[in-house]
Amino acid sequence: MKKVGIGIAIVIIIVAVCVGIYYMLNSNKEENVDNANQNTLLSNNKNKVEKENIATEDNENKILVVYFSAQSHTKSVAEKIADKLNADIFEIVPIDKYTSDDLDWNDENSRVSKEHEDESLRDIKLEKDTVDNWEEYDTVLIGYPIWWGNAAWPVNTFVKANDFNGKTVIPFCTSSSSGLGQSGKLLEEEANGGNWENGHRFKSNATDEEINDWIDTIK
Repeated sequence: MKKVGIGIAIVIIIVAVCVGIYYMLNSNKEENVDNANQNTLLSNNKNKVEKENIATEDNENKILVVYFSAQSHTKSVAEKIADKLNADIFEIVPIDKYTSDDLDWNDENSRVSKEHEDESLRDIKLEKDTVDNWEEYDTVLIGYPIWWGNAAWPVNTFVKANDFNGKTVIPFCTSSSSGLGQSGKLLEEEANGGNWENGHRFKSNATDEEINDWIDTIK
């Protein structure tokens, strides 16, 4: 009987060990499945976030600030606007640059005075009249000084040379006294397409606050 009891005890121990091993193996298997499912879920979420980020980048409005500046006033405003909007910037540069004597409005023999009197002289050749990757820009801001109520004529050359279809165009000017007037509308008439919006006139010594306030209205 004693041997029988020992045999039964051994059998019970073996069964217990087998049951323990069985549950341990199944537990590890379930854990591995859970980990695999969790990793798959994390991977799917990561892919989803990456796709959303790519979509956001693709849909981001890309902005270009184009400007002509005769005495650095428009340049200063344009650079501040581009910085605030995180926009690219392009300067309109005449091949034959304007000197201080050229810009003497009070001298009837100065370059700008002659160009004002004779429109045939306003066909100003530029160092470059097109912008790299132009088709990528959704919004184009065009800045210029006011000359006799009009946009400085080098801007006309740029506007005529580019296709604005599909783009939002916002003019802005700098002037010590004159307003924007019809300068934006006249540029629109010269342009090939584009959705031209009302522009804004800045003082020649425009403050950062004035610039920022206007930018907030066009965002």
